[in-house]
Amino acid sequence: MSNTIIMSIFGLILEAEQSDEQLYQEISKANVICIVYSVNNKKSIEKVTSHWIPLINDRTDKDSRVPLILVGNKSDLVEHSSMETILPIMNQYQDIETCVECSAKNLKNISELFYYAQKAVLHPTGPLYCPEEKELKPSCIKALTRIFKVSDLDNDGVLNDNELNFFQRTCFNTPLAPQALEDVKNVVRRNMTDGVKDNGLTLKGFLFLHTLFIQRGRHETTWTVLRRFGYDDDLELTQEYLFPMIKIPPDCTTELNHNAYLFLQSVFDKHDKDRDCALSPEEVKDLFKVFPYMPWGPDVNNTVCTNDQGWITYQGYLSQWTLTTYLDVQRSLEYLGYLGYSIIYEQESQAAAITVTRNKRIDLQKKQTQRSVFRCNVLGARGSGKSGFLQAFLGRNLQRQRRIREDHKSFYAISTTYVYGQEKYLLLHEVMPDFDFLSEADLACDVVCLVYDINSPRSFEYCAKVYKQYFIDSKTPCVVIAAKSDLHEVRQHYSLSPHEFCRKHKLHPPQPFTCNTTEAPNKDIYTRLTTMAMYPHMAQADLKNSTFWLRASVGATVFAVLGFAMYRALLKQR
Repeated sequence: MSNTIIMSIFGLILEAEQSDEQLYQEISKANVICIVYSVNNKKSIEKVTSHWIPLINDRTDKDSRVPLILVGNKSDLVEHSSMETILPIMNQYQDIETCVECSAKNLKNISELFYYAQKAVLHPTGPLYCPEEKELKPSCIKALTRIFKVSDLDNDGVLNDNELNFFQRTCFNTPLAPQALEDVKNVVRRNMTDGVKDNGLTLKGFLFLHTLFIQRGRHETTWTVLRRFGYDDDLELTQEYLFPMIKIPPDCTTELNHNAYLFLQSVFDKHDKDRDCALSPEEVKDLFKVFPYMPWGPDVNNTVCTNDQGWITYQGYLSQWTLTTYLDVQRSLEYLGYLGYSIIYEQESQAAAITVTRNKRIDLQKKQTQRSVFRCNVLGARGSGKSGFLQAFLGRNLQRQRRIREDHKSFYAISTTYVYGQEKYLLLHEVMPDFDFLSEADLACDVVCLVYDINSPRSFEYCAKVYKQYFIDSKTPCVVIAAKSDLHEVRQHYSLSPHEFCRKHKLHPPQPFTCNTTEAPNKDIYTRLTTMAMYPHMAQADLKNSTFWLRASVGATVFAVLGFAMYRALLKQR
């Protein structure tokens, strides 16, 4: 909306002074239109419906019509009011905001006229309320329902006194006195039986209050709430709210900060109603009711850790958020906007939830990093075992992997690992094996896995060619994975054996790996990959020193045990 409100006033006098073209231009520019009639002239009143309203409606789009105000001028000449005649007109046309009787001669109600004109633009009734049905419009109900759910911090279906006070302070910068809270609830109790429950305001009660505000002419109250929660004049969340500006320099990544994780933990807690530390399909659906669409598809369940029922665990939930923030920070900002992060945490925008890491080259120069998320691109020929390698990271053996539907498959897997006592996220990305069309995204990562099938004689050739073409002069650490190590190893149809190739190019020896196990597959290799991603200089320096792997593996085991113990303790508290 522009800063200047354009108000066109139409009346009998302007009809003679303006051409039709000038009149139409004024209509197109106006934010609000005042139709002036004379209270002592019956023909003037009749012309409101016979001429002016049809003319205005013909020149404006039905979905974006400007609000109308009827202005009864010359009230100083009569002792009676014209409102009895005007009310049926107001009921007939929902675009009419109000009617004001005034006198241009003695300036009676002139300031009120301009007040209502401004109010009609800033706080229009049209998008909120249907006067014929005497109820809120569906788009308004939808917006207020989201606001209610965001404000219902414990997700019990009612706004208790603390939540109502937080809502009041958030929208109007002042809490309600205890008596005022009771007065509000008493008003609802007197008008509906299910508006108050357990001494808290239900959704029905919340919607009733806003209906009451509008019916009593207090549209600004509802609009203040809507705009505080990010809505525009069309009751859509604004682009500025959903996608705040955030600068991401080249070679930098995006991560969630500590406050963002705390917020997401609270969102998880309020929807994990059975306290099993996992989100059932119904709980996931409930969580995303504040979204206009379902953001997670079935592939998410094969991207992060799930429980035995296939439900996303607490760790998996945070991992998915971490993945989204790393790969598509704009989408993460949008999602946090729907959940009301900036409102609940009283931040200027949800951009406050994001940490932009420093340039990766500085990390390499300083030989240390503060990053928490590391990307590993997994390359290999078709059938080499890449998908199995990703799923094994999520604790799934071959038998469990076989139950995954092809259309639910994910090319990503993300979970936590521990390196020297620090919890880090490792993001695995399966790159499609199109050797001639590897993009920059396929190559940009912190560590590379080259996977070959020891039981397939031509499997290693792809790894060798990819390494020589793209990574031989790169500073990105590379690891060769000898997948399906439970099977018989055959001779590879390549000039060098995998061991000889690794020795020649100063790579670590091929790491045997299998997911064909009775229990969850061994995860040591993932800790090693994270360690190499964090300390690429150490990986090269300790190439001939097996203690590099030993330190990482032992450290991971110790801190994984400690981490699990702390996690269990936190769960008990939650």
